[in-house]
Amino acid sequence: MKNNLILTFFCLFFSYPIFSQEEPIRIAGNTQGTTYHITYFDKKNRNFQPKIEKLLHQFDLSVSTYIPNSIISRINSNQKNVKVDKYFTTCFNKAKEVWKNTDGAFDPTVYSLVNAWGFGPGKKQTIEKVKIDSLLEFVGFELIELKGNKIFKKDPRVALDFNAFAQGYSVDVISEFLNSKGITTYIVEIGGEVYANGRKPNGDNWKVGIEKPIDNKESTNPLKAIAKLENLAIATSGNYRRYTIENGKKFAHHIDPKTGYPTKNNLLSASIFSKQCISSDANATGVLVLGLEKAKIFLEAHHELQAYLIYSDENGAYQIYETLGIKDIISEVEE
Repeated sequence: MKNNLILTFFCLFFSYPIFSQEEPIRIAGNTQGTTYHITYFDKKNRNFQPKIEKLLHQFDLSVSTYIPNSIISRINSNQKNVKVDKYFTTCFNKAKEVWKNTDGAFDPTVYSLVNAWGFGPGKKQTIEKVKIDSLLEFVGFELIELKGNKIFKKDPRVALDFNAFAQGYSVDVISEFLNSKGITTYIVEIGGEVYANGRKPNGDNWKVGIEKPIDNKESTNPLKAIAKLENLAIATSGNYRRYTIENGKKFAHHIDPKTGYPTKNNLLSASIFSKQCISSDANATGVLVLGLEKAKIFLEAHHELQAYLIYSDENGAYQIYETLGIKDIISEVEE
């Protein structure tokens, strides 16, 4: 799974007055090649970490391309009689929806290209135009279908990669689990993708920070803004956390399915807010591939999404594009 820690967490460091009726339960660990942090309030003081880690393991066995015997890996290698499960089905259907909405800018069949560029579990290849052109022949979501619980390909070389948004979906999976246990006040973060439910017992919103898009593979960046969350998800895609250097040039990990090359535009990061983290995550990737001008048109047609986009102007300075509802969510960090 992708390791794209974008958000800095305020939620994990809050304190409570001594008369607070509940103390938060905090659990953390490793999953999907990254980390997770979950904070919730439970009057029964239950520790759900073993069950949550079991759920995350089951999730990986469905949609992780880093596990050779996962459902998605078996489909990519054309094993026979592979039946998909609910996790795979949800990812496939969401991907199809966002693929259509973004006019193909978001396309999970870029897996062969992701590997060729060195952003997947496969071996990095020497990048040449003839190689990219050959891989593009079997990129296109129209080349694969889900019928019942089985996948059908028009070309056996077609391969899927849900890593661009599966992490967001795993946040939803854990959120649904907490809901089923009667937990109504919580925040779930996996690899920087977040969903927060309710408010803290003192009435405050949960808060997360959005980083400045400074090239940095190793640690967190200074904050650009703070988002307050209540029954809301956020996912951020950027070109500054995962990238490679090819012939002295920087290439971000977001692949344009129309060209076969990493995206090149002035959009540096896209933070998308919605009611489900899978939607925030998938659309953040789609928006980053679209670029600023096309993203504006897309967002005007999808009011279910709120967006905070950071881009560079002709002088290299940061500029912000916000959807209309974002001012109720975002506050800028003073320089």
